[in-house]
Amino acid sequence: MQQRNITNVMSSRPASDGAGVKINRLSGFGSRLNMDPFLMLDEIRSDNEDEYRAGFPPHPHRGFETVTYMRAGGFSHRDSMGNEGSINAGGAQWMTAGSGVIHSEMPLPGDSPMMHGFQFWLNLPAAEKMGPPSYRDIQGGDMVEFRQDDAQIRLVAGVMAGHEGVVTGKTTRALLADVSIPAGGKVELKYDDELSSQFYVYEGSVRVGETLVKIGQLASLGGGDALQLVAGEQAGLLLFGGLPINEPVAHHGPFVMNTAAEIEQAIRDYQRGTLVKHPARSL
Repeated sequence: MQQRNITNVMSSRPASDGAGVKINRLSGFGSRLNMDPFLMLDEIRSDNEDEYRAGFPPHPHRGFETVTYMRAGGFSHRDSMGNEGSINAGGAQWMTAGSGVIHSEMPLPGDSPMMHGFQFWLNLPAAEKMGPPSYRDIQGGDMVEFRQDDAQIRLVAGVMAGHEGVVTGKTTRALLADVSIPAGGKVELKYDDELSSQFYVYEGSVRVGETLVKIGQLASLGGGDALQLVAGEQAGLLLFGGLPINEPVAHHGPFVMNTAAEIEQAIRDYQRGTLVKHPARSL
């Protein structure tokens, strides 16, 4: 058994997206941290409704997948394929943009103003970028949950320690797990050694070997088939990874393709109203 070690650590930075929603962003676009096949990670965390109420009105995507996971609060989804869905704490939404989709993501009113969630951008290989779009949501009660050593794990996607999540990426074999560790707790997480992986700490801090990773930081991991984590205080983290695509990435706004020419085509298609190639509806 080979233990995974930390190769890099970086901190999130404040940003805004959608209609002015305040977020913490960790992006692989042009950064020193390569998250292939993941492209970007955004965190929404606020108990001030003014910071997220406006949400993400209708906007386009092409060439990748979005994975949204909520820990507090909820979001609704509508798209040009005619899909509608909503999730609350513990739930996830998985949308494959493929050849093109227009969708909106809006916060749901709740008993508490607290909103805490994440959205990942997951790349698609060139052969799948222009495939048909799709959408599904996974409610919190349908998630696979289990204990491993001292940790409680919610497996959003992929395979870990003999457990299989409800959904996974297509050829990327994406893994996404929410891991909670009590103060002083330890856990060894076992998953496919072919996957690249990283984790983001959203509560407390954890140690891997001699390296401490604090709240708001993302750690990139080297190769191996096991990851040992030790929590000082109560800790929570998202572990995610997948099979690297190892293809060129061209990115502009909501589009992710392989070449600049493909990005320009996506922009033209959107401007001409031909981005959506499947039955559309008004959002």
